[in-house]
Amino acid sequence: MSPSTTPSLVELMERADERGLAASALACLDRCLPLLAPEAAEPLRPLWVGVARGGQDWAGRLEEARAAAEAGASAPADDESAALVRKMLGAAPAEWAAGPLRDWADVCSLAALEIHHRLCAAPSPDLAEVLDRCRRGEPEGVGPLAAGELRRQVRVLEILADGATLGLRRALDLSAEGSRILQAVVSRRARTS
Repeated sequence: MSPSTTPSLVELMERADERGLAASALACLDRCLPLLAPEAAEPLRPLWVGVARGGQDWAGRLEEARAAAEAGASAPADDESAALVRKMLGAAPAEWAAGPLRDWADVCSLAALEIHHRLCAAPSPDLAEVLDRCRRGEPEGVGPLAAGELRRQVRVLEILADGATLGLRRALDLSAEGSRILQAVVSRRARTS
């Protein structure tokens, strides 16, 4: 790869360490969680603390976050977006290790892109193929919300790959920004439907 070539999301995930993978997955989940539990007050905070501490007491923090998210859940059981958020939360591994965390990051990345794509474009029969190409650096065919989500996912991994001490804070800020955008879109759609 030449120095001027920007790595794709898939390539960045392949290079990421445990901290980067967990933060990447968690940021996707954090941005989309309001679709499942809009009233929950920061249920994922224990997991963010776990990432900051290198996976310390990860399994216990995961259990706490799942319970808090489900307690605040208000989306109907048949809501497709909420089902994707539940899938992200359910896929989180209790083990702090690169393999399981990479699998979780992959599930969360795809689910978050699908949620964003569905909010601004009609689902197509080849959605899985479109999202796969998008993550490999060919975002043609996805809606503007999904393209923005892709940029946020890439940026989170780039920030954490730098190893900067403020990287996690910047990843959280990006996640909060993405969550506000998603909530605004959902609110606008609710008002016009």
